[in-house]
Amino acid sequence: MASLLAFDTSTESMSIALELPQGLLVREAVGGAQASARLIPDVMALLAEAGCSLAQIDAIAFGCGPGAFTGLRTACSVAQGLAFGAGKPVLAVDSLMLVAQDARSQLAPQALLEIWVAMDARMDEIYAGAYRWQGGRWSVQVAPALYAVDTLNALWQVAPPAVVAGSALDAFGQRLDTGSATRLAQASSRAAALAHVAQQLWAEGAAVDATQALPVYLRDKVAQTTVEREAIRLAKEAMS
Repeated sequence: MASLLAFDTSTESMSIALELPQGLLVREAVGGAQASARLIPDVMALLAEAGCSLAQIDAIAFGCGPGAFTGLRTACSVAQGLAFGAGKPVLAVDSLMLVAQDARSQLAPQALLEIWVAMDARMDEIYAGAYRWQGGRWSVQVAPALYAVDTLNALWQVAPPAVVAGSALDAFGQRLDTGSATRLAQASSRAAALAHVAQQLWAEGAAVDATQALPVYLRDKVAQTTVEREAIRLAKEAMS
């Protein structure tokens, strides 16, 4: 098992995981607008709690999206800043796949499982994608995309889902027609799920240089570069 530091700020929750040979430490807190200020202090506090330095970490993983624009920029910028300073590679984690993993942890163990993830994207839209658990790993069946409610409902009428997980279930209620699918609206531990998916990516050789770490945007917006610059500055200061 690799020693991995992972964090995700793609939603209103901030999730941090530190997985070491001796065990897993997680921290989950309110994210959103607070994430840019809290992420680095909370990461450093978790490392201190474990008695671990960034030099002992094999890679730094971050939730690359889809998700909230500023949250994605924050996570990516902090991952790059810490990775540059420590000379470590980066793992970009599909933020919807970690929701699928969390949902799997809430269900009875199954060798084969397909889960649709549907996350509230605001503006009356949904980030959604489908994932398959088979052979001890996740694979993407339908790549994450941005959907109108009616479009996603039409897709599910053709191919009904067995399990749907994610914040869109509560946000859209009965407007989101999941048919007879099992609905899992609430996460049990996004941080633990993040650590699990990051370990899979590490085992698959998905680590890249920090310069290649990029968020996944599914909705065009003007980049808020001040957020990115501030996150990189704070990350560099944490390494000094």
